[in-house]
Amino acid sequence: MPEVRIFGIRHHGPGSARSLRAALDAFRPDCLLIEGPPDADALIPLVADPAMTPPVALLVYRADRPQTCAFFPFAAFSPEWVAMRHGLDHGATLRFIDLPHAIQLADGFETRGEAPESETAPAGLDTLEPAEVSEAPSIAVRRDPLGELAEVAGFPDGERWWDAFVESRTGEDGDVFAAIQEAMTALREGAETAPGQDADGDAFREEAREAHMRTCLRRAAREDFARIAVICGAWHAPALARHDAKGQVGLDAVTLKGLPRTKVAAAWAPWSYERLATASGYRAGVLSPEWYDTLWNHEGRVAARWLARAAALLRAEDLDASPASVIEAARLAEALAGFRGRARPSLDDLHEAAQATLCFADPAPMALIRRKLVIGERLGATPPDSPGTPVEADFAATCKSLRLKPEAVAGDLVLDLRKENDLARSHFLNRLHLIDIPWGRRQQARGRGTFKEAWFLSWQPEWVVDLVAASADGGTVAEAAASRVRRQARKATRVAELSGLIGTLLDADLAGAADDVIRALNDRAAVSADVFDLMEALPPLAELARYGSVRSSDTGPVLGVVRGLVPRAAAGLTAACQSLDDDAASAAKARIVGVHAAISLLEEPDLKAVWQEALHGLADQSHVHGRVVGRAVRLLFDDRALDAEQAGDRLRLALSRASGTVAAAAWIEGFLEESGTVLIHGGTLLAVLDEWLAGLDGTLFAELLPLLRRTFATISQGERRAIGEALNRHGTGVSDEEGSGRILDAERAARVLPILRLLLAPSGDETTEDTP
Repeated sequence: MPEVRIFGIRHHGPGSARSLRAALDAFRPDCLLIEGPPDADALIPLVADPAMTPPVALLVYRADRPQTCAFFPFAAFSPEWVAMRHGLDHGATLRFIDLPHAIQLADGFETRGEAPESETAPAGLDTLEPAEVSEAPSIAVRRDPLGELAEVAGFPDGERWWDAFVESRTGEDGDVFAAIQEAMTALREGAETAPGQDADGDAFREEAREAHMRTCLRRAAREDFARIAVICGAWHAPALARHDAKGQVGLDAVTLKGLPRTKVAAAWAPWSYERLATASGYRAGVLSPEWYDTLWNHEGRVAARWLARAAALLRAEDLDASPASVIEAARLAEALAGFRGRARPSLDDLHEAAQATLCFADPAPMALIRRKLVIGERLGATPPDSPGTPVEADFAATCKSLRLKPEAVAGDLVLDLRKENDLARSHFLNRLHLIDIPWGRRQQARGRGTFKEAWFLSWQPEWVVDLVAASADGGTVAEAAASRVRRQARKATRVAELSGLIGTLLDADLAGAADDVIRALNDRAAVSADVFDLMEALPPLAELARYGSVRSSDTGPVLGVVRGLVPRAAAGLTAACQSLDDDAASAAKARIVGVHAAISLLEEPDLKAVWQEALHGLADQSHVHGRVVGRAVRLLFDDRALDAEQAGDRLRLALSRASGTVAAAAWIEGFLEESGTVLIHGGTLLAVLDEWLAGLDGTLFAELLPLLRRTFATISQGERRAIGEALNRHGTGVSDEEGSGRILDAERAARVLPILRLLLAPSGDETTEDTP
C-alpha cells in the first residue's frame, strides 16, 4: 500500500503554500491529487509553460450553454498552483479529483439533492457573486469554518485569524497540516450534530464531491504509486482521511450512482488580483491579494519592502513620504506586532503604521495604498496557443471581421450608420459597454447629418479579464451583454431605470433582450403608482421612438410603450403635484417640461390631446405650487391651446392679493423661466405684470426682488433688452393696445427678406426685389 498524506490548505494562502512546498519537498510524492475539476486534467501541463503567468483561472463550461460555467482562479501563492508546479518539476503524476463539472453543471443535478430553487451556487463551486441566503448554524460552519475559529479566538473574520496563525507564521515548528485537520475535524463534528443540516441544499453536492475525491484516492492507491499527496480544502481533509474506513466504498458508490452528465469544455484564462479579491464577490477570494503576493515573494523583509513601496507610491502622486518616515513606520509596525504577540508585522500593523506616519491620518492616501498594495492591479497571462474562452474567441472573430484592432494607442473613429460595416461596429462597441468594457467612448460627431457617430478608442490590457468573466453570462459578446441587461432589468425597481435599459439595447442591436425589458417595463408601469417615475421614463423612450430608425431598429414596440405611459402619467398628474415644497416643485416642473417636449417630438395628435387635457386641469389648480401651475399655463400658451386673453386672466388671478405675493412670484417664475418672449409677443401680459409690480409696497417689493431677479436672470440678454425697451417706450404703464409688445424696426426687418425669399419661394418662381 502506498503512503498517503492529506494536506488541508486554504485557497490562495501564501502561508499554506509555503508550508505545502516544504512538506512536498520532504515527502517527495510520485502522485499528487489536487482538489480541482477533472474535466481540465489535459490543461495541467500548460502550468509549466513560460508564457503562463498567474493570476490565471481555469474555466469549465457547458459546450451547449457556455454561460453555465465555473471559474477556478490561481495565484502564484495558491497552494494548488504550488502543488502543480512541484509535480511538473519532479515528474510526478498530477490529477484533479473534485466531482467532475460534467456532473455538477448537468441539468437535474440540483434536484438530485432536492436543493431549493432559491439556493445560490453550491459550496466549492467558485462563482463571481456571493451567496445571499440565510444559513442554519451548521451551514454557516461548513461555508466559513475559519470564521468560526476566528470568532472563538476573538478575531473579526477568518482571514485575519488565518493571517495571524498561518500566513505570519515563521519557522517550521510543528506540523501545521495536522493541527488544521484536527481543528476541521472538531468543527465538522459540531456541524453534523447541529440542527438544520437537512435544510441545506448544498449538502448533497458536498457529499457527492467528497465521495468522488475518496473514490479517486482509492483508485490511485491501487496503482503503482509509492507516495500519494492529496491537496484539498481544509474543510474536506477529515472526510478524505476516512477513504479506507469500513463500509465507505459502498456508501460512496451509492452517492455517485446515477448522477446526470453533460458535455463540458475547459480553458485557461487570464485573471487579476482585483477579481481574486473578496470585494469582487468571489466566494473563495481573499481580502488582500497584493499583500499575499508580497508575503510569498519577499518573506524575509516584508514589512520594510511593503512600506517602501507605499512611500514610492505616495511620492509618485506628489505626496510627501521621506525615507525617515518609512523608517519610523517600519519601527512602529514592529512595535505593534510585538505588543500583539506576533513574530512579525501583519497587514493590520503595517496599515496602522502607514496611516500614522506616511498618511498623517488622511484617508485619501490610504485608499490609494489599499487599491495598489493591498488588493493590487496585477494581471495574468496565458500562452497564445492555449484554448480560449468562448467570449474571447467571439471577440477576436468579431474584431477581425469588423477590422478593429485592440491596441493601447488611442484614436478617433467616425462611423456612418448608413453603412453596414459601420453600423455593425457601433453595435459591437455598445455591446462591449454593456459588459463593462468601455473600449470606445462616445464623442460629439462633427458635421451635418444624424447618421454620424464618433468614438474615441483606447484599449486597456486588463479588459481581457472582463472578457473572460463575461463567459459567465453567455457564449458570445452579444449573449453576455443581453444577459447582463436582463439581470439589471430584474433588479430594477423603477420604470425610468427600465426605459434607460431599452435605449442601450437598441444601440447594441439586442432585439430579443429589448423585448424582454419592454415586457418588464409594461408590467411595472401597469402597477406603478409613482407618476413622476412614469414621467421620467417618457423622454428617452420618445427619443428612441422618433430617431431609432437611424440604426435600422424596430421602434414600434417602443412607441407602443409610450402610448401606454402617456395616459397613465396624464391621469395622475394633478394628484401627484399636490403639496409640493420648493425643491419638489422644481423637480416636478422639469419632469412636466420633459414629457411635453417628448410628446411634441412624436407629433401624435391623440397623445398631445391627452397631455394638454392634463395640463389644462393642472393650470386651473389653486392649491398646487405656483411654479408648476405657471409652467403648465406657459406650455399651453406656447402650444396655442390658450390665447393671450386666457393666459392674461390666469396671470391676473395668480397676481391677485388673495393668492399671496410669494405664491405669485413662484407662478411668475414657472411661467417666465428660461424664456421671456411671452412678454414681448403676449398681448397684455407685460402690462398686467408691470401693474402688479408697481402696486407692491416697498417691504413686499424688497422681499420679492431676489426671486424676481432669479427668474429674469434665466431670460436671455436680448429678450431682457426688448422687455426693457417696451417698458421704457411707454413710460410708467403699458396700454392694452401698445402692450402687445410688437416692436417693429423696418430697417432690421428688411434685412431678413432675402433669406425668407430663398426659404419660402417655390422652386423656379421668379420674384422681384420688392416682393415680400
